[in-house]
Amino acid sequence: MIEPLIEFKDVSKAFGETHVLDGVNLNIYKGETTTILGKSGGGKSVLLKHMVGLLNQDSGEILFKGRPLSTLKTREKKAFKENFSYMFQGTALFDSMTVMQNIVLPLEESKKVAKKDLVKKAMEKMTQLDIQDIGDKYPSQISGGMKKRVALARALITDPEIVLFDEPTTGLDPIRKSAVHSMISEYQKKFGFTAIMVSHEIPDIFFISNRIAMLDEGKILFQGNPDEFQKSKEPSIREFLQVLETNTDNLTGLSHRAQGERRFKEAVERLNRFSSPFTIVLLSVENLSELDSKLGHEAAHAALKNLATRVEKYVRVTDTCSRYGMNKIMVILADTDLDHANQVCERMIRELETNPGEFIKPYPEFCFSLSVGMAQVKKESRMEEVMALVEKTKNIVQEFNVC
Repeated sequence: MIEPLIEFKDVSKAFGETHVLDGVNLNIYKGETTTILGKSGGGKSVLLKHMVGLLNQDSGEILFKGRPLSTLKTREKKAFKENFSYMFQGTALFDSMTVMQNIVLPLEESKKVAKKDLVKKAMEKMTQLDIQDIGDKYPSQISGGMKKRVALARALITDPEIVLFDEPTTGLDPIRKSAVHSMISEYQKKFGFTAIMVSHEIPDIFFISNRIAMLDEGKILFQGNPDEFQKSKEPSIREFLQVLETNTDNLTGLSHRAQGERRFKEAVERLNRFSSPFTIVLLSVENLSELDSKLGHEAAHAALKNLATRVEKYVRVTDTCSRYGMNKIMVILADTDLDHANQVCERMIRELETNPGEFIKPYPEFCFSLSVGMAQVKKESRMEEVMALVEKTKNIVQEFNVC
């Protein structure tokens, strides 16, 4: 069994008569992205402060790499805290300092890097995050997306093992929210740090998280992968997820994945009872990460939003479009067999190729690789089986560039 990087064992914390943490048991694993969900004021930030040793628990034990924090000596506690870095809600950049000065600040405070090496170290990190050309600019001179990237560079400049993100998308519009999530996911994979995020942004965080933990009434009500979380029958979780049943995806305006999966089950029931055929189509922007790096995260996710708008125009009111993943759109074509679905997709592809319109308008010099996969659903089929088949066929059915 893999040992957790951080482990909470029956941790409790009260402020006066208010019990914020009440017997918390939680595992954080190395190299993963774990997102902590819960109601506002439910103790999520208090939980983070316990992780980094800023607060001491009233009872229970917190372990780091198997060792209780309570056994660490003063010097060891200082070394322990150096494993962590933090990305603030609003970037918290200093307006009077240049981008370079903001980024090197943690190194100057740690005094572990010689002054002559500060700029070199910062330039290495800035190059890795594609912001090497803005070192002499001030925060007021760069875009919101660039500010987020600068804030992440500052968080990563000390090469931390763990990065904490406390509501990193608060106050952002849908495109920028999606862009920040994509940025965190991209660089977490690139640098390999363990990411711990507090967020309310469902279902967006399901696309980038390895594990979900839900804090409710001071206890960890659930911990597991996003799919398990969304399928949980726990009443408090169902209530928390209710927004997915009534609202649409913030970025694309499409139905949420949960709504798409519910429509799939309903369609299978009709197929079983009345033999009403239906076909699943999956459209994937295959080079979304390339778009992120070459165009910037905001432009890439604007492209995904534009694609969703175009796709919706090709479906009927009886069909269902939903955002199935970070870069995926699922379409359920009702009363449609595979041959008819192929015809629908061919018409859509021809239209996109000959009249890309808003899908490509902001960036005409770049190509968007869009793959299409599909499968006609059989009786008694399960969602997982059908989507596996669709994924397997998508490169065979059609792949093209919109240029």
